[in-house]
Amino acid sequence: MPALLQPGEELFPKDENRKLIFDSLDLCHKWENCKDAGLTKSIRVSNFNHKQLEKILNKLRLEYKPVCNQVECHPHLNQSKLVNVNHPILLEDPVLCAIAKKHKQTSALVVLHYQIQCGVVVLAKSYNKKWIKENIHVFDFELNPDNMKAISGLNRNIRYY
Repeated sequence: MPALLQPGEELFPKDENRKLIFDSLDLCHKWENCKDAGLTKSIRVSNFNHKQLEKILNKLRLEYKPVCNQVECHPHLNQSKLVNVNHPILLEDPVLCAIAKKHKQTSALVVLHYQIQCGVVVLAKSYNKKWIKENIHVFDFELNPDNMKAISGLNRNIRYY
């Protein structure tokens, strides 16, 4: 039991039948108030599933949308329903390899540049010095509209962990 709770106090409130009480508080309204008051720079969510995110993102007149959905994944919570172990190897995709060859770049740089060109903030992580140095060259080329369309067409709704 968390140390902040007093004896007999519960972390999650329950009704007289011991069922969890779900708050009807409009979180979107509250976080917009916090943003407007300058209490936060951005809004993030954690462990939201597809339906929860869609509900927020489709909310009418929502001025500030979450910028990040942090998801926990480790051996004790492997999210097996989200992870398909038979993923194709992304960087070996023939479309990516062809575009990389055309631009005389690696398919990894093509993927990074595609994300950047789509307006996505990319956090590239590597312990390999060669790859870290290679990532510096992500701005040395541009993907044309046909390249962008071809890469966008690769979408398979697959998560990689």
